[in-house]
Amino acid sequence: MVARRRPFFGLFSRDIGIDLGTATTLVLVRGQGIVIHEPSVVAIEKRSKKVLAIGAEAKEMVGRTPASIVAIRPLRDGVISDFDVTEKMLHYFINKAQQRSRFLFSNPRVVVGVPSGVTEVEKRAVRDAALSAGAREVFPVEEPMAAAIGAGLPVTDSLGSMIVDIGGGTTEVAVISLSDIVVSRSIRVAGDGMDQEIIRYARQKYNLLIGERMAERTKIAIGSAYPLPEEKTITIRGRNLITGLPDSVEISSVEVREALSGPINIIVEAIRSAIDETPPEIVADLMEQGIALAGGSAQLQGLPERLSEETKMRVWVAEDPVTCVVRGTGKILENPEKLFKVLATTQRATRPKP
Repeated sequence: MVARRRPFFGLFSRDIGIDLGTATTLVLVRGQGIVIHEPSVVAIEKRSKKVLAIGAEAKEMVGRTPASIVAIRPLRDGVISDFDVTEKMLHYFINKAQQRSRFLFSNPRVVVGVPSGVTEVEKRAVRDAALSAGAREVFPVEEPMAAAIGAGLPVTDSLGSMIVDIGGGTTEVAVISLSDIVVSRSIRVAGDGMDQEIIRYARQKYNLLIGERMAERTKIAIGSAYPLPEEKTITIRGRNLITGLPDSVEISSVEVREALSGPINIIVEAIRSAIDETPPEIVADLMEQGIALAGGSAQLQGLPERLSEETKMRVWVAEDPVTCVVRGTGKILENPEKLFKVLATTQRATRPKP
């Protein structure tokens, strides 16, 4: 008699999905939805290494801390750059998720998104950090796969799909069919790189030193990848590098688009390269289905139009692109028997126990 296979995740378990992003961390509780959406920032006292604030509170300190306090991002380009701080941040978010859940649970099983281009060492660092933070088991899933599931693409079908997940530290390009990634590109150019280009442009053209928060605000307000129906302007404020005094300059969306041209061109080239390696039958599917955009930086104005012009395909932004990855982890938790194969791409040897 063959024993009946038990469910992959327990029926009443309160397991969680995590999108551990360079810029933002989102946490989802199975059966409840997204309970945490906060910046991946930690404020630390330099001398004692004591954590003073995490998440939204810590981000408010960026660029405003005294010399004795530093506000850092423990992840760079989608991977862990400071293991100890990442562990503390994860521990904080997991505990906060427990407090916000309607149900008490401990030592949850975790499905966590990782960039498709990470090494085994980097992948192990994410797993170890989550285990040290209190997870019972950790199952990595490649972020573009999770984003595609969250965007509602038919990843388990033989029909080919394409997702471009543009986050803070990385851009993930993936062509997916039959629960696996056929072709992928992971480049460390995304929203943070765009902010840095705006900072560089203001410094070179106007001798104005602006901070990351001002650059991000400018990108969101008037940044674009394609000419706008009506061009806009914004006033940016910072320190004049010649006089050393506070100064402000009015900058146009045309100038910001020029500043962003470098990162956008790199993203375009990554997409073209992925399409070039895609089998012809799947390319035919993509011509019908189009290309889905996910991630916070997918909201850049004019990006679908620019990519559509470059690829000659329909390009569309997924609903609520910022949460696609974490919603994808939630769907894996809800439908594990159907979606187990997507975990096998990153953890082929270990099948999770019920």
